[in-house]
Amino acid sequence: MKKGENFITFVYNKYIVTKVIPMKRKIIEINEEKCTGCGDCIPECPEGALQIIDGKARMISDLFCDGLGACINNCPEDAITIVEREAQPYDEEKVMHTIIPQGMNTIQAHIKHLKDHNQEKYLAAAYAVLEKHGIPLPESQKDSSHCNHDHHTHQEGGCPGSTEVLLRDEPQSEPSMHSKTASPSELRQWPVQLHLINPNAAYFNNAELLIVSDCVPFAYYDFHRDMLAGKTVIMFCPKLDNATETYINKLSQLFSENTVRSVTIVRMEVACCGGTTTIVQTAMKHAQVRIPVLETVISIRGEIV
Repeated sequence: MKKGENFITFVYNKYIVTKVIPMKRKIIEINEEKCTGCGDCIPECPEGALQIIDGKARMISDLFCDGLGACINNCPEDAITIVEREAQPYDEEKVMHTIIPQGMNTIQAHIKHLKDHNQEKYLAAAYAVLEKHGIPLPESQKDSSHCNHDHHTHQEGGCPGSTEVLLRDEPQSEPSMHSKTASPSELRQWPVQLHLINPNAAYFNNAELLIVSDCVPFAYYDFHRDMLAGKTVIMFCPKLDNATETYINKLSQLFSENTVRSVTIVRMEVACCGGTTTIVQTAMKHAQVRIPVLETVISIRGEIV
């Protein structure tokens, strides 16, 4: 029998068995009575420890909670606290395998999270996984030819994907809730992802703004014709992008420095997608502006709720 720091290895019936043993450490705890299931905590947990299950935020595994409490400040009900109890040890390698499919923005946010809390051991483990998968380390990206999505403005010679382009001034066709015939794209500007947009771009002034969660165009059949026509669009995912504060600040700047005629929010019915509306409302509050807002919710079957 051999005992390690957080595990014990022994031979049973000629098989080598490794068993993880609990250790006393800091970990989050969710007060179920206070939790409303709003999902605001989820975008702040790129490690994937939290999910909305049966209308409440649940921690799906001790392995994914680092106990640093990034989710706490985003809970409007003060339902999350940090406690010290016996728990399975946090597993950075398993966390990285969850984070990598979410893209470079989430990887960068996670690495920054570890750095801000001086977690050198977890950082080393995260870097090892990235190198194993041939993924450039976040620090080296500044010197590479890859797009750096954390920049707030994009100057000439930057990422080609973020170059501002006004595609058209007027909608291609009249919106229709019934026609299913093929129609041209109604996209009026580029880029559309909130990480990439410049809040001072000329096409935001006097715009009718459409703010969409990432899944909507895939779920709703006539998105271009019924929703996008005649509008300037911004899209993001409140759960996977893990950039709540960045998004609030960027939208606040956009609202402050432009005359926006209206805002239409289109999001999915799932609980975490409610963060789309929360981010927009918070940005307006910070900008101290009052803009007419219309919210439309789309079901996972593609219907307007």
